[in-house]
Amino acid sequence: MPKRTEKTLTVGERIRIMREKQQLDLKSFAEKTGYSIEYLQEIEQGKAAPPVGALIQISRALAVETSSLLAEEKKKERRQSYLKRTKAYAYKCLTPGAEDKHLWAYLVTLEPKKKHEMVAYKHRGEEFVYVLEGRVELQVGEEKHEVKKGGSLHFDSGLTHNLMNLSTKPTKLLVIVFTP
Repeated sequence: MPKRTEKTLTVGERIRIMREKQQLDLKSFAEKTGYSIEYLQEIEQGKAAPPVGALIQISRALAVETSSLLAEEKKKERRQSYLKRTKAYAYKCLTPGAEDKHLWAYLVTLEPKKKHEMVAYKHRGEEFVYVLEGRVELQVGEEKHEVKKGGSLHFDSGLTHNLMNLSTKPTKLLVIVFTP
């Protein structure tokens, strides 16, 4: 069997390798990210699909660019791997080279009538979501917001949040994430 190259490693394998290179044990890594040891193990083993927020927290804990966690694949394969990894949405980092910065921008595409795969998640900082195409429901804490094309929402990402595409077509979002 041929040896896997760095380009064919999964996101979880890349995270584990980067963590081990920095001599971070799982307990310390969990403390730095705010995620449980069990969840981080699931990510590293490919059993859990980390959403954008989790990738940001993990990349900050490792002091690496978020995009460095993603495999370098052909454009078509990259989109398929994003969809496979997140099930309900694809995303593209619009701020490469910002690993040591506090602000990241993403183009997020949600599949029709799909809810974000996690029940709800949160991470330190703020988020700004601008709807480029379609219509979404953004739940932040207990409040639900319907946001249509041309609309936006700015919120404390430390509150649990979730989103769902309300459209019958893919919805495209510009998502700006600030982490302190």
